Amino acid sequence: MVNSAHHQPVPPKLRVAHILAVGLALLIATVTLISMEYASLRHNMAVTMQIQMRIMAGNIAQALVRGEREVASEVLASLAEAPEIDTATLYDMQQNRFAEYVRPGSLLRPFDMMVVAQAQRQADLQKIEIWQPVISDDMQIGVLYMRSNMKGLYRQLLWYIGTTVMVMLVTLFAAALLLSRLQRAMLKAEERAGFLANYDTVTDLPNRHAFNRRFHALLDEARHRHGVLALLVFDLDDFKVINDTLGHDVGDKLLHLVAQRLVSAAGKKDTVYRVGGDEFAMILNQPADVENVEAVANRFIRALTQPIVMNERNFYIGVSIGASIYPYDGDDAAHLLRDADAAMYYAKSRGKNNFQMFSAEMHHKSSTRLILETEMRVALEERQFELYYQPQFSLPGRKLVGVEALIRWHHPQRGILYPSSFIPIAEETGLIVRIGEWVLREACKQAMEWKEMGVALRMSVNLSGRQFRQENLVQAVTKIIEQTGMDSSLLELEITETVLMEDAEVTTARLMDLKAMGMHLAIDDFGTGYSSMAYLKRFPVSRLKIDRSFIRDIPYDADDVAITTATIQMAHSLKLEVVAEGVETKAQLQFLLEQGSDMVQGYLFSHPMDATHMTEIALASKARQI
Repeated sequence: MVNSAHHQPVPPKLRVAHILAVGLALLIATVTLISMEYASLRHNMAVTMQIQMRIMAGNIAQALVRGEREVASEVLASLAEAPEIDTATLYDMQQNRFAEYVRPGSLLRPFDMMVVAQAQRQADLQKIEIWQPVISDDMQIGVLYMRSNMKGLYRQLLWYIGTTVMVMLVTLFAAALLLSRLQRAMLKAEERAGFLANYDTVTDLPNRHAFNRRFHALLDEARHRHGVLALLVFDLDDFKVINDTLGHDVGDKLLHLVAQRLVSAAGKKDTVYRVGGDEFAMILNQPADVENVEAVANRFIRALTQPIVMNERNFYIGVSIGASIYPYDGDDAAHLLRDADAAMYYAKSRGKNNFQMFSAEMHHKSSTRLILETEMRVALEERQFELYYQPQFSLPGRKLVGVEALIRWHHPQRGILYPSSFIPIAEETGLIVRIGEWVLREACKQAMEWKEMGVALRMSVNLSGRQFRQENLVQAVTKIIEQTGMDSSLLELEITETVLMEDAEVTTARLMDLKAMGMHLAIDDFGTGYSSMAYLKRFPVSRLKIDRSFIRDIPYDADDVAITTATIQMAHSLKLEVVAEGVETKAQLQFLLEQGSDMVQGYLFSHPMDATHMTEIALASKARQI
């Protein structure tokens, strides 16, 4: 069950508080600006009046000296053009009014005449008063008084206030809009961060972090109520093959579709988590589900039985499931996870696409597997691997014509290990690619050493399924051939029938590329993969190797006799050579001679041997031919 991450929206009261805070800040800024503008306007007005009075004092000084009252009155009357001037009065030095101007409608308020030797001014909220000395010949002869109203100033201030308030309101609206958008953006960012922290972006399932948190919480709850808990770990079978062959984009899309299937199978009460690349997990905390954990697991296996259709192709995805139960298999998260993983790997080893409950034996096998994986990496670095060679003989002359390269591991503690004990693990972990390249390189070197001795033997090398599916297979083989100077006509690559049938179109193209390099191609373990005649005709192979399971009971098992006889006849009809593996008795050899098998190999002729002994046999065979 997938739950979306939800976050509480910003409360309306908090949003209003934010807007009010912005509004208050704007109001303070507006009042400050208006106060500064008022002070500036009043100062400018006073300075302008002072300049006017200085000019006017200069114009009426001579009229005052000559006693020409009418001339002085005419000069003052010119102030009628300045609407802010209410009254202007010229005084002589005896403080007598000499001339006066009063704007109609203005009241002539009484005031005390000031004796001034330089300009002075006074101002309040209603008026500005200025006294200007009148100077003639560097000598003060009187005082000019002027009073101005503040109407013009307030008109300008009102216009400024209106404009400022308008700007403030627009700014407040823009700020509220921006704040709202920022809050939404932050909310989305928080939601996205919360989603990324707890959910997987490929499948939209809760991720490992969410799983760990939930798992520990349910474990604590189970401890307190003395309950039970089941942990299921799912791992998709061979899913890495899809990523390796079709790319991670296709793999991600397929993972999303698989996740939908798992969620649907889980139902609404249980949650499926993606805890790794192709690994999922689920926790069961209901006693009824824990008792029927196998039935729950089988529900998921059935959910993936039907093919997943994508890009007009059918994909069959298997799933291996392991389970551990608290408190029987462990009392903490680490142990339960380890045990469920061990059970899951045991399910894979039992043929995949099945379910297994944990047991103590599985833990031992899981530990051994992990140790072996680590030791294999060391073995590659320390050259603990060695190639053995099993001769192949032609029939009916029993001439040595080739060898099959087989790997052995000289383990420091366990002695010689055969491929069956470590190759399956190498396949699962991907180490098989490095091991396979090492095998091919060493086999090519040995083949060229024998050729220099005058012994030309065809070298057969097995390619694992994972190797063959690598997109750079052809380039890797080409590089090894160039590095070793290998005569490609002496190289034969063996691919199992099962691997060849996985994707016939891709397989055919890849085989064609390898064939073009001059090497030989053989189908190994033939008869186990149920390939059709139509596909065999398309594959550019030159040999079929009959699997030893069909040779083992010849000539006593009628079915094996019939299968082997039919295989040889079919191969010859397709102009393919036949190699019979696992020949151990003379009766088997006689049967194969009668049926016309082209080559044989097995313990009847020789066990696999190291390079030194194989060289001796090869040189002896050459001497006999001479």
